[in-house]
Amino acid sequence: MRRIFRGVAALAIAATAVVAMSGAAQAKPAEGDWNGCPYGAVCIWGQDRNPYLDPHPTNVYWSYGAHNLSNQYGDHYVFNNQYGGASMSLCTGYNGVGCHVALEVQEIGSFNLTPYNSVTLNR
Repeated sequence: MRRIFRGVAALAIAATAVVAMSGAAQAKPAEGDWNGCPYGAVCIWGQDRNPYLDPHPTNVYWSYGAHNLSNQYGDHYVFNNQYGGASMSLCTGYNGVGCHVALEVQEIGSFNLTPYNSVTLNR
């Protein structure tokens, strides 16, 4: 009987913890940091790193304009955590030359960064 009671008590505690965790996750506002990428920034994770499993971006960009890339080869996740309609572009040339819009606000994508030499944050 004690074993059954302990099992029921453990199940009740586990269920309470799940409900508490799911409530906290739903209460988080839409704006905010996401897997290590601060709100208002554009972030790039290391080659073949998954931001869902490794919430530590290697590059974080805050200011509008061009940012040259260095030693970025292969597939990388890029997240545009900006707001107010700001997009980000990938550019084949340095200093924001040869750009095309890659991500709109709150979009994430996986890109082969080998052909790109810069990114721009656009208002």
